[in-house]
Amino acid sequence: MLKPSDTWNWYYSDQECSLMLNLGQDMVFKTNLVKKTLVQCAFKNNEFTVDDASAYQIFKEKISCLDLSEPRQAELALYCVAAKRFHKPVQPKSWFFDTQSAYHHDPREGDIVRLSNELNDGHFIVLEVGDSSSLCVSIELEEFLLAGSKVLRFGDYIKVMHDRMVCANSIASIGPMALVG
Repeated sequence: MLKPSDTWNWYYSDQECSLMLNLGQDMVFKTNLVKKTLVQCAFKNNEFTVDDASAYQIFKEKISCLDLSEPRQAELALYCVAAKRFHKPVQPKSWFFDTQSAYHHDPREGDIVRLSNELNDGHFIVLEVGDSSSLCVSIELEEFLLAGSKVLRFGDYIKVMHDRMVCANSIASIGPMALVG
């Protein structure tokens, strides 16, 4: 199991064209954040802070009951931390999703929500909550079709208006059960 460390550090790699996280012991994590999506401070070396470690633990806990392998859970939690800390502010892209007028959900950080459109349904974890929209990350292993050739892959983020979200925390609270007789 991957445990956060104060020896980890973030850096941008021109060779990989991506934000990276040096985990020490010759291990490096490549995020899905490319140059055009990063805030300026991402282009210098940054320590993995106490806030990063706290966010990692929160996201890891929230996704621990999902049907994902341990390595995929760690990958998703690190994608969440990287996006939360280093993504450029973005505008909502709610037109890709159906309005859920029958539901009203006021999401909180770490909530699992369902978003849908005419092509598919998918689950996302909420990273940053705003007044009327929130930044979310796809937790689906399969691509989520937005429109035409536009897709969201596992760990990709998008900002969405709250009226498009349906609370799906119950999928994360259903853990393994043992039947006794």
